[in-house]
Amino acid sequence: MRINRYTLLIATAMMWLGIAAGNVTIKAKLDSTHLVMGRVTALHLEIVQDNGTQGRLALEKSDTLTSMVEIASKPKADTTQLGNKREQINRDLILQAFDSGLYVLPPIEYIVGADTVQSNPLSLKVLPVPVDTTKNIIDIKPVESVPFKLFDWVPDWIADYWWAWLLALLLIVGGIYYYLKWYRHGRNPLRPEKKRLPPYDEAMINLEALKQRQLWQNGQEKEYFTGLTDILRVYIDRRFGINAVEMTSTEIVKTLKERNETRAVNEQLTMILEMADIVKFAAVRPLADDNEMAYQRAVNFVEQTKPIVEPSAADTTEKEVKP
Repeated sequence: MRINRYTLLIATAMMWLGIAAGNVTIKAKLDSTHLVMGRVTALHLEIVQDNGTQGRLALEKSDTLTSMVEIASKPKADTTQLGNKREQINRDLILQAFDSGLYVLPPIEYIVGADTVQSNPLSLKVLPVPVDTTKNIIDIKPVESVPFKLFDWVPDWIADYWWAWLLALLLIVGGIYYYLKWYRHGRNPLRPEKKRLPPYDEAMINLEALKQRQLWQNGQEKEYFTGLTDILRVYIDRRFGINAVEMTSTEIVKTLKERNETRAVNEQLTMILEMADIVKFAAVRPLADDNEMAYQRAVNFVEQTKPIVEPSAADTTEKEVKP
């Protein structure tokens, strides 16, 4: 009686195991049972199971199905709900072969816990590549040399972002041009400059302003002569187009001697510059008369070199008409 009870328990357990294994099915089919060497075909797998069942293919990490049939790729699986808490997993394996022949594909194993479910076996016939024997055999072409391309030698981090490097280069060039053209000279192209007075008018106004500051009267002879020579340098630069601001006193005198329009008054400028160099570099304090004389010579130099305004035709005609 005890033996019959054990027999009943074993039979019941085996029945439940059979039901659990029967809850999962796997079917396999090929797109085509014939395949030309080197080409690919799809092996479709249909796995039906209860919702939430955890399973995996035994060849998940393998790249071959047999020694002659390779798995070229494994696209992502697609799951469809069938209802009644059942689902279908559609999984494809892309097969490829490079030797002709008839190959029997082994069943695909699907592992669920401790159980393994197998698909139906399949066969695949691999056909050789057709060769047109009516055409002449053509020799293999010789290896051709690749033409030189500059970008092939440029690193990827430069070639991929060439537009950014070009923009940065343009910004750098633009910054250098802005500095040399405007910023170094204290000018801003984005801000309109006020209309500047003519060189003569500007120099006379600045000389009068320097006189009103009374620098040498307050013991500031060095500042006085610096301001005086700076006014003359800017005037010479604007009036004659000579870069006197960047030149030494000797260079200014030599350059003005070579010009007919300044040769006659060059002596006065020479005395001003010589006195200024003595005061600025030799720390000599000139007499009051020397300071006054230097100022008067500067005024004379500007007056005698100012542009001569030619009378207009209208003014000439008006004078001729008057009795």
